[in-house]
Amino acid sequence: MSNWIDQIPAAARTYLESHRLDEVECVIADLPGIARGKAVPATKWERQGHFHLPNSIFFQTITGDWGEAAGDEGFVEPDMVLRPDLTTTTAAPWAHDGTLQVIHDAFDQKGRPVPFAPRNVLKRVVELFEKEGMKPVVAPEMEFYLVARNTDPAKAIEPMMGRTGRPAAARQAYSMTAVDEYGPVIDDIYEFAEVQGFEIDGITQEGGAGQLEINLRHGDPVKLADEVFYFKRLIREAALKHNCFATFMAKPIEGEPGSAMHIHHSVLDDKGRNIFTGPQGGETDAFFHFIGGLQEYMPSVIAMIAPYVNSFRRYVRNHAAPINLEWGRDNRTTGIRIPISPPEARRIENRLAGMDCNPYLAIAASLACGYLGMKNEIWPDKRFRGDAYEAEDEIPQGLYSALDLFDAATELHEVLGSEFARVYSIVKRTEYDEFLQVISPWEREHLLLNV
Repeated sequence: MSNWIDQIPAAARTYLESHRLDEVECVIADLPGIARGKAVPATKWERQGHFHLPNSIFFQTITGDWGEAAGDEGFVEPDMVLRPDLTTTTAAPWAHDGTLQVIHDAFDQKGRPVPFAPRNVLKRVVELFEKEGMKPVVAPEMEFYLVARNTDPAKAIEPMMGRTGRPAAARQAYSMTAVDEYGPVIDDIYEFAEVQGFEIDGITQEGGAGQLEINLRHGDPVKLADEVFYFKRLIREAALKHNCFATFMAKPIEGEPGSAMHIHHSVLDDKGRNIFTGPQGGETDAFFHFIGGLQEYMPSVIAMIAPYVNSFRRYVRNHAAPINLEWGRDNRTTGIRIPISPPEARRIENRLAGMDCNPYLAIAASLACGYLGMKNEIWPDKRFRGDAYEAEDEIPQGLYSALDLFDAATELHEVLGSEFARVYSIVKRTEYDEFLQVISPWEREHLLLNV
């Protein structure tokens, strides 16, 4: 690839000024959001314009097994063509030798986007907005835990040890002292992010023991999904450097709050104006229709934003995660929150997604619901006032019922892509069947001698 250095972001070029490039990691997110790909020597990278991987990487479950999703052609694993998006080039600052990462897009051998590649799914949804003269804008919030190293899956996850020699404290939301307990990890998160060219809007202590939240600046949905994808690895590497783990499980520690990926949305017109705000600063029909779409369609995409059995352990009444589809103003008990903001920055926050989601798919799902709400002019229920934990549960209670709703949502399949919907359902049901084969400690404790 000639002149590829001229096409990469400034942060990556700055990194190369002080590091001899040794290796390039060519990566793509699979359905769970795991980075798949190849590491290639820099000299080879400069000569190649693409590389190949079998399409079966998108049929893999979180355990590494495969769902029977190959379709009519059978499980022959044809090669996809993976082409780099040079705008995603970023350093891997934890690597010993000079290393860049580049996110790739997946195409079939006829040059068509692979419909079940998560980044392509999000691009498809964004393009639907663009065809209507609209530009969606999102801002994700990432919650995660820093925990003690856990090398035995049978052992409960425990909070990490802070610099005082005491386990990270719970119930200390927004405490600066709590943040200081694991300051060295946070320092490396900031350093890695700066080297990679990512802008952090803020880091706060959340309510769980060792639980943090990182806010990202608002922007293009695909770019922000790329950043969350990169951030998960960045944070894990920073934690490992300090002998602890970072986990993005929705509910890693019993009795502690779960971890969410709240998604803020706004939509701009072709002149860059927020369509949620009218000429006099008031709320528009589009604003209410977007909320109505979230209320109407979110149950059908819960399987995309809460993709594992563990995800549903986060939805606990009165425990920092919404269990409803109510909307409210500056109300964190509602599933859909309208934050305080000036009219030009009016936005809608979806608080339902777990941090265990694939960021491309969660953002695609949320935008798809809002898109259909605007297209179908769906009006929301009356604004909820008070504690929404007193409202009725409005989301499925487990992954299997969530997948049933997903399979029935044909209108959403048209937005997300019917082939993606087919493959996703098969892979997630395969994962659920895998889970059912595992005997849990609860079963051994309560059933072994009592039934």
